Amino acid sequence: MSDFRIKVFQSVAKNLSFTKASQELFITQPAITKHIHELEIAYQTRLFDRQGGKISLTDSGKLLLEHTERILDAYKRLEYEMHLLNNNYAGELRLGASTTIAQYVLPPLLASFIDKFPQVHLSLMNGNSREIETALQEHRIDLGLVEGVIRQPNLKYSTFLSDELVAVTRGRGKLLLTEEIMPEELLNIPLVLRERGSGTLDVFEKALQERDMKLSSLRVLMYLGSTESIKLFLEHTECMGIVSIRSVSNELYAGKLRVVEIKGMPMLREFSFVQLQGQEIGLSQEFIQFASLHNQKL
Repeated sequence: MSDFRIKVFQSVAKNLSFTKASQELFITQPAITKHIHELEIAYQTRLFDRQGGKISLTDSGKLLLEHTERILDAYKRLEYEMHLLNNNYAGELRLGASTTIAQYVLPPLLASFIDKFPQVHLSLMNGNSREIETALQEHRIDLGLVEGVIRQPNLKYSTFLSDELVAVTRGRGKLLLTEEIMPEELLNIPLVLRERGSGTLDVFEKALQERDMKLSSLRVLMYLGSTESIKLFLEHTECMGIVSIRSVSNELYAGKLRVVEIKGMPMLREFSFVQLQGQEIGLSQEFIQFASLHNQKL
């Protein structure tokens, strides 16, 4: 329903390439040029600067792109809500989610989904990312939500939400650490970490490798199977843990824990949906669409 020229503009603006936009939208490059030209005539302004073989957004183009995101999102929501009016979804949806997602992200989303789809019987399996992927491959769940950076070749991943890992210690403990440390200082700090197979450990280990450091060189006191266990452990001992920032908001506010920044070592990751290849249909797809439209509230 949305003006296709807006989609064309968005594709060109994000790729900064007419060729890539034509490949992405499966239309010819002259058609791409025509749509952009029509928009420039309609708004009486240039949307792109063209220098040699490169293009860049003009100020007008940047403004249009900003509005384009909201316009297309509004169209998407409208089409989805209209679609729901004519469909009565029922059946069973078996979800699996890695620990952080299951505990700190999904609960409000599941409540909204059940309210919207009362005829859907929803269940949730909790485990680390590797366990969720295995459950999916063994057909014990229909859709997974995982964290981390490792990808299995026979599964399809799509981004759901961004997350950040942070280093935390006891709020009023005796571990004498400044608000910011260098990565090399981790070698001398006792640590408590998530278990092997967890997305949290995957991301931390990758961040170490990018600094030419190895997990085996660190002083790991213990590996624990949940973030809640790590938080409670930290409140009663002098060491450091690596957890999602989403999991410690209450403890930081109460002063039970504090963040220690590791300079030059960002630990960013994506939460992702994971599905079996070729099975992107049915209630799983409805849940993905619903979650994608409501993730701004998470």
